[in-house]
Amino acid sequence: MEKALLVTVKCFEDKDTWQLEDQARELEELTVSTGAQVCDNISAVIDRPSANLYIGKGKAEEIRVLSQELGADMVIFSRDLSGTQQRNLEDVLAVKTIDRTQLILDIFARRAKSPEGKMQVELAQLQYLLPRLVGKGVILSRLGGGVGTRGPGEQKLEIDRRRIRQRIERLKDDLARVGTHRRTLRKRRKENQIPSAALVGYTNAGKSTLLNTLTGAGQATCDGLFTTLDPLSRGMKLPNGRNLVISDTVGFLHDLPHNLIEAFKATLEEVLEADLLIHVLDVSHPKLNEHYQAVNDVLAELKVQDKNILTVLNKIDALADHEWLGQIKAGFIEPVAVSAKTGQNMEELTSRIQGYFSQQMEILEISIPHTRMDLVNFFYKEAKVLEIKYLQKGIKVRVSIPKSYIPKLLQDKDIEIN
Repeated sequence: MEKALLVTVKCFEDKDTWQLEDQARELEELTVSTGAQVCDNISAVIDRPSANLYIGKGKAEEIRVLSQELGADMVIFSRDLSGTQQRNLEDVLAVKTIDRTQLILDIFARRAKSPEGKMQVELAQLQYLLPRLVGKGVILSRLGGGVGTRGPGEQKLEIDRRRIRQRIERLKDDLARVGTHRRTLRKRRKENQIPSAALVGYTNAGKSTLLNTLTGAGQATCDGLFTTLDPLSRGMKLPNGRNLVISDTVGFLHDLPHNLIEAFKATLEEVLEADLLIHVLDVSHPKLNEHYQAVNDVLAELKVQDKNILTVLNKIDALADHEWLGQIKAGFIEPVAVSAKTGQNMEELTSRIQGYFSQQMEILEISIPHTRMDLVNFFYKEAKVLEIKYLQKGIKVRVSIPKSYIPKLLQDKDIEIN
């Protein structure tokens, strides 16, 4: 297990509202998610970044001495470093140096399982690497093992910019084909009048657990950051009989690097196309409001902040004091407080989801001939049959059905709507 010395940097000219200790805590969580051991977490407060080392020379020397005393295998910075800054820091520190984006990419590389997920991670890694190529210097020569080097780092990286650009274009083309396939599936769902909802939220808010509870998806879950990278969509039937597709998405993060959002656009398309966004929040987390704002920032970048959004305050089972729940709920617009882990209040959540889509439902009394059992099957599959009577002259069905199906029913000569 590699030992990491963490350096959390606070810059006075930075507009980031997160406190230094909160940034330090999240950097530790990210590091632990890579499988590394944190040997210490120190802070560095600067007026503005230096072009050569990002931090001052005195602080860099202090970090060098401390890393040697602790036997650290690497130093991880909470800020993104340029290729020059990273190379100069490694010269001074005499140890592997990586930044926050590399750390996140390492977690992504560990978590991605599907071919699509792996392609997205490799694309993000190569886009990160391309502007940092410095001949065949330290950055290239040290790649090949450990935190910050997974994915394409396991390949021979003695390749030039042209070959990396070619690989990037090929990955983009492959992902575009995957995106076309996804759009075809979404188009088919829309043609079949099946609405969709997408789970969004800060990483480790419990989206995958919620998906499992709602749909029985069996998605792998654990208490860690970015456990879900591969997009997953599952169907569920609402109490009123309406079919619904719910999609899990990659978790968001405070100050999520823009190039990562770009690389994962294929996954995030589910967010763009969903009829309803279900914003899942970890109500037990001390940075609840900051997580809420961080997700809203990403939604704004995706230009979907004006979609219908249902806020879900998850993990109420982890609250130390439930008396705070009422005050917490008051800070959000009509939230639903649940525990996806224990199933508490899931009926209320299902009802709220149904309530959104129920305005698109209508109750009809329909008469059809005995020869049209295909319609009976259709009603049971795509709607909720409230009552059915098999009479001598035909079949009478009382059904709650999506309004979007009504024009199609009116065109069928065998159907009589009473």
